[in-house]
Amino acid sequence: MTVRDAPLPRRLRIVPPRSWQMLSPAELWQYRELLFFFVWRDVKVRYKQTVLGAAWAVLQPLATTALFTVFFGRLAGLSRHVDGPYALHVYVGLLPWTFFANAVTLAGNSLVGSSHLISKVYFPRVLVPAAAIVGGLVDFAIAFAFLLVLMGVYGAVPPIQALLFPLFLLGTLGAAAGAGLLFAALIVEYRDFRYVMAFATQLWMFATPVLYPLSIVPAKWQTIYAINPMVGMIAGFRWSLLGTPFAPTVLLVSTISAAALLAVGLRYFLQVERRFADII
Repeated sequence: MTVRDAPLPRRLRIVPPRSWQMLSPAELWQYRELLFFFVWRDVKVRYKQTVLGAAWAVLQPLATTALFTVFFGRLAGLSRHVDGPYALHVYVGLLPWTFFANAVTLAGNSLVGSSHLISKVYFPRVLVPAAAIVGGLVDFAIAFAFLLVLMGVYGAVPPIQALLFPLFLLGTLGAAAGAGLLFAALIVEYRDFRYVMAFATQLWMFATPVLYPLSIVPAKWQTIYAINPMVGMIAGFRWSLLGTPFAPTVLLVSTISAAALLAVGLRYFLQVERRFADII
């Protein structure tokens, strides 16, 4: 067979994957050990060279609860709208909110903080903000353990629906992932979005029933109010742990909103991901 008769090599056409195709479950599973390493790294860095260490996970919501109890519970009179101890009511609201706010902030700044890795080594970039979010579950677990002590002090017995509180934690995790991924991608492209994120998080808390019960919002506005995904998650936490009134419409709307936020954040992140190494 002469060279002329030799078969021609097949042509391979390389096409960039679509945004949803870039998220491969098989690839994420392949890099699972790297995710565990990132989580362990973030947790170690967070408490490295600190005097109190993991105690900050309790001191942050506890100090905020004491401050809010004095100024909003007693001086502003919000405690009159709450059945039971106002401090316990606020702490249960701060528990998911603190996790959400910290997760969004850490995830939003995570890519810029790991620029030395992103520009040199390939791995699924989504692992970096995901590790920042998952690492926050350590603080949540510590703060939740103290909640059980606090409930014992006030003589509050968790109702049977307390077994469902992991569902609302999962919803909080989804909302935090959506907002965190969105801000992470935006901050890589536009660095001034880190200031937008800090400002938005502060306003977001006052638009969420952390300091006040959901019942203080007029019933005709609660459905629109529940577009904020953390409204339903915090209402779900209080219903499952304190036995406050159940709000099915609010929970449904907030769950849909959290899922939509996660879809939007993930889609935008995957669309911008291919340019991270060039612009970071």
